[in-house]
Amino acid sequence: MKVACPYCYRRIEGDRLWFRCRGRPATRRAPCPLEVDKIRLEETGFAQPTYPAFPPPGSRRLPTLVACPKCGGETGFRVCPNCHSPLPEDFGTMPSPLIAMVGAVGTGKTVYLTVLAHELRGRLRRRFDADVRLVGDAQGGPEGPTWLRSQVSTLYDQHELSPKTTQVENNRREPLVFKWRREQGARLPLRPRTVTSYLSFYDTSGDDLLTVEDVTRLNYLDAADALILLLDPFTLPHTRDQIHLPPSAITSAEAAGDVVDRVTQVLHATRGTGGSAIKVPVAVVFAKLDAFFDLLGLTHPLVDVPEPVPYHDEADSLRTHEHVKSLLHDLDTNDDIDRHLRLNYQTFRYFGVSALGAQPDYETGAIHEGGVRPHRVEEPLVWLFSRFGVVPQRERR
Repeated sequence: MKVACPYCYRRIEGDRLWFRCRGRPATRRAPCPLEVDKIRLEETGFAQPTYPAFPPPGSRRLPTLVACPKCGGETGFRVCPNCHSPLPEDFGTMPSPLIAMVGAVGTGKTVYLTVLAHELRGRLRRRFDADVRLVGDAQGGPEGPTWLRSQVSTLYDQHELSPKTTQVENNRREPLVFKWRREQGARLPLRPRTVTSYLSFYDTSGDDLLTVEDVTRLNYLDAADALILLLDPFTLPHTRDQIHLPPSAITSAEAAGDVVDRVTQVLHATRGTGGSAIKVPVAVVFAKLDAFFDLLGLTHPLVDVPEPVPYHDEADSLRTHEHVKSLLHDLDTNDDIDRHLRLNYQTFRYFGVSALGAQPDYETGAIHEGGVRPHRVEEPLVWLFSRFGVVPQRERR
């Protein structure tokens, strides 16, 4: 089974993974030295010394343990054959979707991803009774890589907006890789089946999407199993006719539809669709919904918060889709974005979210005094989870 490596985004055969020496040589053999893995450094930017990686023997089935060809010591540590990043022992045996996140400059992708990661390890984990952990030695410990820890501190402790994400250098930025493990169904009475999935999220700068050439260089789009496409409603034609926005709230003149078009061009080209609909499911996320709360009113379904049930509610999701579509029509009266999605994607779903829960002070970057209060941020992810069988789904009522 071919799966995407959650660190370099290349497709690999699940039964042809490489191994890494664990530094315990066979009797009377010299140990392998710790050295910087040049391939891993080039592919992912990971610069800490590690033991050497090597291919498996020529057997048809991937063995559990192999002998290091240099020191003879046995090891079961598996790594990606392309980037040499460590992979869990059961990687490739269960659905492990790679979810790419794209959006124009100023959409709020990093803020959204930071809050989503926080919810994933908090409310979402409890909602589905799942064990959720960041995995991999590039994650910087249980609190995540340096950039995530910094973002969490900025948002939740300092109550300030995050700075703009810098443009990718040599396609290298740390993704967030989560291990999601939960009981699912039961094969025998009182013996539920435990299922593990590995989820990789990648945040990119909007500057990386300014041209088709920029988008083409982003490896993760080629490997993505699903997309979370963030739309900045402040860049839509009639937003200012509907709500008052201070000049500082408009951080980009880049139209949301232009970014959607560039991503679509690259997906058509890299996946060889021949002009037919792209099969990658797309969660189209209408961000910064808090700016429209007063316009919509407290009783509007998008302002209301649904009950956190332990499944994806398809009926409620479809209603949300229609309400966001209606709001999008009011702000984009030519229906350019909706028409583009309908004619180019096999499956897409609209969502309305607010990562902060209330409008920030765009002049100072200060978050509302009530702190971060996420509004519906998990819904796009739960919908995608249900499509990959990571969480259960309840059909239409």
